[in-house]
Amino acid sequence: MERIPILRMGSFLLVTIQVDMHDRLAMTLQDDLTTKIVQTGASGVLIDISALDIVDSFIGRMLGNISAMSRVLDAETVVVGMQPAVAITLVELGLSLPGVRTALNVEKGMAILRATRTLLGEEEDDDVSPEE
Repeated sequence: MERIPILRMGSFLLVTIQVDMHDRLAMTLQDDLTTKIVQTGASGVLIDISALDIVDSFIGRMLGNISAMSRVLDAETVVVGMQPAVAITLVELGLSLPGVRTALNVEKGMAILRATRTLLGEEEDDDVSPEE
């Protein structure tokens, strides 16, 4: 079964979607990511969708659901790298993704996650250990 890799970077998880998302893959990502948040105690999730050229309403809803589930599990989510066509499509479909934080690129997304940790008074964890 095809899976999207989830890498651990200190107290954050990095998800880079490099393939066309289909419904089953999105559901698998949702399950894998929530499991990984619990296993690692991650405080943040960064989802890079820069390789996605198009999305449909299901994938848009899944991004919102993943963000909501992460929040319930005490992890903030930032979606980065959204292409203009994807943003236009999501808005036209009426999916403004409430509660989903976005940034233009990975660097800005990581800055948002770090700032959130600082506001919450959490200690900085510089340990970078990629995991499968």
